[in-house]
Amino acid sequence: MRRRRSAIGRWASVLALVIGLVVATYAFTAANTVPATKAGDGSGAITGYVLSSVKYNLNGTSPQNIDSVTFNLDSTPATGSTLKAQLDPAGTWYTCTFVAAAVTCVTTSPQATVAGATQLRVVIAQ
Repeated sequence: MRRRRSAIGRWASVLALVIGLVVATYAFTAANTVPATKAGDGSGAITGYVLSSVKYNLNGTSPQNIDSVTFNLDSTPATGSTLKAQLDPAGTWYTCTFVAAAVTCVTTSPQATVAGATQLRVVIAQ
């Protein structure tokens, strides 16, 4: 009979230990805080820009080289927008800057050439 009580006592001790660990784990996880966040799903129309007054600015010393391309947009891009231009379908994408709707793309690194300029492709992303 005595053996039976010690086996029950051991099981009771193990059960008490497990319950204690569960309570401690719950208390620890209940103390975590997560800041509020936003998430969502939506859609919006992608409207293009209309370019006008495109000008290829040639190098004064070597007119076969294009130093920059300037043009105007029909509206001002949003602050922080990324503007890139490409003069050759397999060529370099040049970074552009804008002031209001006036855009300038410096094409000197690597140097764009008149012979290599077969297109003007402009990408603008907010």
